[in-house]
Amino acid sequence: MHAVVIQHVPFEGPGLIAPALSAAGAEVRVVRVDLHESLPETSQLDVLVVLGGPMGALDDRDHRHLAGERELIARCVRQGRPVLGVCLGAQLLAAALGAGVSRGPAIEVGTGTVTLTPDGLADPVFGPSGPELPVVHWHQDTFELPERGVLLARSEQYAHQAFRVGESYGLQFHVELDADALAHVTPHLPAGTVMAPDTARAAAFAGERMLNRWAGRALAAAGDRR
Repeated sequence: MHAVVIQHVPFEGPGLIAPALSAAGAEVRVVRVDLHESLPETSQLDVLVVLGGPMGALDDRDHRHLAGERELIARCVRQGRPVLGVCLGAQLLAAALGAGVSRGPAIEVGTGTVTLTPDGLADPVFGPSGPELPVVHWHQDTFELPERGVLLARSEQYAHQAFRVGESYGLQFHVELDADALAHVTPHLPAGTVMAPDTARAAAFAGERMLNRWAGRALAAAGDRR
């Protein structure tokens, strides 16, 4: 099994996602579009992960690779290849499936939580986390739910925090940040951002388990389509 991770900026790497995929039996390749590496063909991957970044999902003029990413995501979903979109990646997933992406009411940044919807509690990836999930926020854009999208989580500020379409998931927030990954991200956060250490550790603890569930399910789905 082959998993490709698209990375947009030097300080937002795969974090806990890569070991989860490796433990589930995937070979993981990181594609650095910030270093002008080429996007893969769908035939080169079984699972696609699209990470975050400070650009907008539709900022094609300044980031020409974004249009290609949306096309790649759409092909993966059509072909039943599981996609995981994180933050910007979730917005790209929504946009690739025809949903609107726009500026939200206010920046949401720092440690916090999201609340699972009834569908989220019933979801095999999200549900075992319980009704509230500790996370790290860093976004101001938001998205509409795409057609066939199932809303899994929300927060007080943002109604759409996570969704699923088939075996593809979009997460507006971060659960992949272990201590090392968080240390790389923190210097780039807006001044005054509150990063509560206990919540950050809880987010990494819960995120590791959630990502392990996701990786196992994604690779099983990828195996079924072969």
